[in-house]
Amino acid sequence: MPCLPRTGPSPSPPQGGPLYREEVTSSAASADAAPAEPTRLVLIRHGESRSTVDRVVGGHEGCGGLTDRGVLQAKALYERLSRTGELAGATSLLTSILPRAIQTAEIIAPALGDLAAEQQCELCEIHPGEGDGLSWEDFTVRYRPEGLATGNPYVAMAPGGESWAGFYVRVGDALLRAAGDHPGETVVVVCHGGVIEASFATLGNLPLRRPFDVRIENTSVTAWSYVPSDGDLGNAGHRLARWRLERFNDTAHLAGLD
Repeated sequence: MPCLPRTGPSPSPPQGGPLYREEVTSSAASADAAPAEPTRLVLIRHGESRSTVDRVVGGHEGCGGLTDRGVLQAKALYERLSRTGELAGATSLLTSILPRAIQTAEIIAPALGDLAAEQQCELCEIHPGEGDGLSWEDFTVRYRPEGLATGNPYVAMAPGGESWAGFYVRVGDALLRAAGDHPGETVVVVCHGGVIEASFATLGNLPLRRPFDVRIENTSVTAWSYVPSDGDLGNAGHRLARWRLERFNDTAHLAGLD
C-alpha cells in the first residue's frame, strides 16, 4: 500500500540543511566559528499495542492502538521527560499515522513543549498489504508456510505490501529528510521497532541483513546525532557522513512499572 498524505504542519522548504546543502563551507569563515550544533534524531518506539497482544498484523487496518499497559508505559516516559527535561529543546515531533504511535506521541507531547505532532505514513511499520488485520497464525499459513524467518527480504511480505528492502528505502528517505529539514535541531520521532531497526542501515551504514539481532522495547528511546565534519560537505545523506549512536533502547522510565 502506498504511503498516505502527511497530516499536521507542513515542513518548510529546505533551507540548506544537512541533507540538501552541497557547497563546501569556506575554511576562512569557519576557522573561528563556534562548533556546529548537532542534528539529533530521537526515535521512540510506541507503547505496547493491542495488535501485538492479540497477535494481529497491525497495519493501517489492524492497528487497534495502545493497551492499558501501553498507555502506562507512555505516561511513564512523559513523567521522565518532564522531570529530566532531556528533550526540552526539541523543535519537531513526528509520528507515523498508526494509532499506537499517534497515541504515544499525544501522551508525551506536553513534555516537549506541547509540540504538534506531524503524522507521516513514511514512518509507519512495514506495510503488510493483504495480510493487514489477519492473525499472525493465518498470515503465516497463507503467505509464509515455510516460516516467517525464511522470507526473502527483496520480496513483498504479502500481495500489495512491502519487502523489507523497500521498507528500508522508505524509512531511510524519511529519516534523512527529517534531518535535512531541521539542521542543528532535535527531532523526536515516535515510530516502530522496524523503523528503529532501519535506522541502523540509514544512519549506521549497516547492511540490510545485519549479522546480529536487536531487542527494541516499547517506549524505548534511541538517539542518533550528526555533526558536519571534514569531507562530508555538511550533508547528513553524504556517503562519508558519520552519525553517532548516542543511546539505544533506553527504558529507564519503565523500571518498577510491572
